[in-house]
Amino acid sequence: MWAWSVAPPLPTLLPPGAACPSGLAARTPVQSSSPTMLFRGVLLAVQALQLVGALDLPAGSCAFEESTCGFDSVFEFLPWILNEEGHYIYVDTSFAKQGEKAVLLSSDLRAEEWSCLRLVYQITTSLGSPSEPSRLNLYVRFDDESFDRLLWSAKEPSDSWLIASLDLQNSSKKFKILIEGVLGHGTTASIAVFEIKMTTGYCLECDFEENHLCGFVNRWNPNVNWFVGGGSIRNSHSILPQDHTFKSELGHYMYVDSVYVKHYQEVAQLISPMTTAPMSGCLLFYYQLQQGNDNVFSVYSRDAAGLYEEIWKTGNPGNADWNLAEVEFSAPYPMEVIFEVAFNGPKGGYVALDDISFSPVPCQNQTERPFSAVEASCNFEEDLCNFYQDKEGPGWTRVKVKPNMYRAGDHTSGLGYFLMANTKFTSQPGYIGRLYGPSLPGNLQYCLRFYYAIYGFLKMSDTLAVYIFEENHMVQDKIWSVLESPRGVWMQAEITFKKPMPTKVVFMSLCKSFWDCGLVALDDITIELGSCWSPEKLPTPPGECTFEQDECAFTQERRNRSSWHRRRGETPTSYTGPKGDHTTGVGYYMYIEASHMVYGQKARLLSRPLRGVTGKHCLTFFYHMYGAGTGLLNVYLKKEGDSEEALLWRRRGEQSISWLRALIEYTCERRHQIIFEAIRGVSIRSDIAIDDVKFQAGSCAEMEAITQQSSGYSEDLNEIEY
Repeated sequence: MWAWSVAPPLPTLLPPGAACPSGLAARTPVQSSSPTMLFRGVLLAVQALQLVGALDLPAGSCAFEESTCGFDSVFEFLPWILNEEGHYIYVDTSFAKQGEKAVLLSSDLRAEEWSCLRLVYQITTSLGSPSEPSRLNLYVRFDDESFDRLLWSAKEPSDSWLIASLDLQNSSKKFKILIEGVLGHGTTASIAVFEIKMTTGYCLECDFEENHLCGFVNRWNPNVNWFVGGGSIRNSHSILPQDHTFKSELGHYMYVDSVYVKHYQEVAQLISPMTTAPMSGCLLFYYQLQQGNDNVFSVYSRDAAGLYEEIWKTGNPGNADWNLAEVEFSAPYPMEVIFEVAFNGPKGGYVALDDISFSPVPCQNQTERPFSAVEASCNFEEDLCNFYQDKEGPGWTRVKVKPNMYRAGDHTSGLGYFLMANTKFTSQPGYIGRLYGPSLPGNLQYCLRFYYAIYGFLKMSDTLAVYIFEENHMVQDKIWSVLESPRGVWMQAEITFKKPMPTKVVFMSLCKSFWDCGLVALDDITIELGSCWSPEKLPTPPGECTFEQDECAFTQERRNRSSWHRRRGETPTSYTGPKGDHTTGVGYYMYIEASHMVYGQKARLLSRPLRGVTGKHCLTFFYHMYGAGTGLLNVYLKKEGDSEEALLWRRRGEQSISWLRALIEYTCERRHQIIFEAIRGVSIRSDIAIDDVKFQAGSCAEMEAITQQSSGYSEDLNEIEY
């Protein structure tokens, strides 16, 4: 049990959700000019808040009373300090400088069942708004991966303890939890962790028997709020029930009472933690209504953008005892569940809530198969996947071309298949080609991404458009169309949409006239659940780099005119280099400018140090080597402690006018770095570029590898152990 042994009398008003997202936070409002004084002040308020049965905490948990429970500070960083009186660990500016970090690493863990990780923490800072605030990050480190996955991050300061609830999907792989505190500006910057606990189950679930209330928060209202009910003290004018969990007066539940309501249509909201992993199934809870009263009890889902959707409402009030509600709930992207009570008349009464649980099995034996975004995506390497055309004969044609001055290769690998409309065989005045995607369930938010390239049109507008086709109403709604874009460059389009009815995405190409009819190319269509621009999305994993924001964790041995440069658009010298980047067509890539170098000169780009792990690694990236004088692109493996570097991969001379994909498989059980080395060729037309670097655990065979070799000299050294 995660129960505080001493607490204020219940019921206790929950804190405002915006400022204090935990029951504990509301009970410890302390302000101080120094972090040490602040934490001591907090301790005076929660002196007896010790975990019952702390010695029996599950693996991956710690109350930081007398030890760190197998969580160890990583030697090369600052140590986390265990407070002399117990209760928490911390790092602050009394012994560290701004920008320094402290890293805490757990022992090996497993989560073969779905688990919830809860973190009680606090970040403090000097008065004012620092330009670089302190940050607390939580990572997951899998045994077979050479980098850490960011699971959660926080930087907002607070004068009280806060609770973060994080869902961990079930996995058979061993992992570690890594807690990283990075100090920001300010003379009193500090970060503290009060507790961490990992338990089996979903973060949405709660029986309200513990003071942290599972991270549920009350949205503050001056007149009506959710309270903790039950326990040894009653504080309401209504006759409230025994709790459902223990069937006794000492158990706890949540309730809303109309006794303080001053205006009709007052609303109280109890808000769950935000989900952090996709989940779908049956949400169950018990509720009780005081019969014959003017209130409406509803349940909503709310996404990170603030969009509400009602998923349940009381109909028949049921009996006077506890009633079970079963609600179909799908959270394919981050969502909160909101329990809302609205009072609409003079006889409001009360509503009580208890024992919220979740099952991945559909409610009432429903067997509807959950929607799979993968089935609505296609790179056209094998076939049309689940896409189809509306009439017989060629409209959109699946093609594969050798890249040349007039037509680039596909976007997926540079040497694969893509779709093309308005070819010379099908073009005619007024020609329209429609490509239909598979059916998408209604009431879900989707992010549609695809790549397109336009060739030969005089006027580009509306040469390619995307429509949403509502199946039940036969209505087509245009959601995107081409206005203007660079010709012959693969461009990325992103569209977020949501419709109440089942829909299909339709790609439409148009040939306006005989004199203005070019080619339209389409590739790598993907559908994801959620918004394309969700504020809740975490930064790009450290094993990936698109160079859109910066150079990621790559470094250079030197920086001058002959180094690697980050650039967007075309390179300055004609007949060499890419026209645009591989990621979006208008983004950034890294390249060498041959006109600033001499023949044989090298530029080296080094990855961040990577952990050595057992098993295979797969490094993928896209490279661009176009120009009559192109030199060499080498990829080396440098192991810590070794003076020599091992060559993993090489390309020499001009390869293609398109971006090509490289797949490199290697194993290394020691700490190491990957080095990209570009060597200038015989002329200024020898620019070399790279983009979209990605490290993955496992073999490259799992990544739909295309092994076809490009023209020119090549030397592959894959599947070699060092």
